[in-house]
Amino acid sequence: MNKRPTDLWRGLNQSARRAVTDRSYKTDSLQQRLSGSGVGASELAAEQGASRKSKMWIPGVEIFPRKIHAQHHRGLFGEFAREREGVLAHINLWPKQWAAARMFAHTAKGFHIHPPDIPPDVTAEKWHRRLFIEEPENFSLRRYDREQWDVAFFVQGRVEMILRDLRAGLVSRVMRFFVDGDNYPGANNVGVVIPPGVAHAIRVEGSEDAIMVYGTSMAFRPEFEGRIASDVEMVALPEGWEKFLGSRD
Repeated sequence: MNKRPTDLWRGLNQSARRAVTDRSYKTDSLQQRLSGSGVGASELAAEQGASRKSKMWIPGVEIFPRKIHAQHHRGLFGEFAREREGVLAHINLWPKQWAAARMFAHTAKGFHIHPPDIPPDVTAEKWHRRLFIEEPENFSLRRYDREQWDVAFFVQGRVEMILRDLRAGLVSRVMRFFVDGDNYPGANNVGVVIPPGVAHAIRVEGSEDAIMVYGTSMAFRPEFEGRIASDVEMVALPEGWEKFLGSRD
């Protein structure tokens, strides 16, 4: 067996040798990867019970598996959800509006955020602690009819989704994970529930468009569509075009 050279980079010039660094291939914990490099959605869909109450999970977020059935020589079939079954039935959430969005390859959306609805007789900090820490299974407390919860599914393409909790009174955790569309049947086909107050961004992976179908707990209201660090959506015109359009001659 050959011994590892004491200086792998001795064939480079001095400037390059000073600049080069090693890349770490060690396997970080799920919590480290979730808030860092990201994980496959399948790892999160498999987490149950205590794991969802751990320090890595954003309270109120749900990630649940979907089964995509290949119909040979014809296409695919995949269900989204059933009103009285599964995760949405458990948390007593059924969308009032459904919509679809197409994201072109190499594009991104976000960060988007929807405002939590806080009862007038309590602070936001106390309300969120009661809702998600003290009584997390008391879904009757949730104000689905007054605030927008999202339920997202992907039917085409592959995406990276990033969530960050910005609710008063809760730890500002980050969850970064990758979801496959129905045309890539497998463990990363999931549905995602996003509570209000949790900023969310989506970036298309690969070279094909992504198509998302999503339900919302209430009908669309433009004033509920907040933006944070969303400059990725603002594509500037070429400088010459801007100059031409702004000229008065």
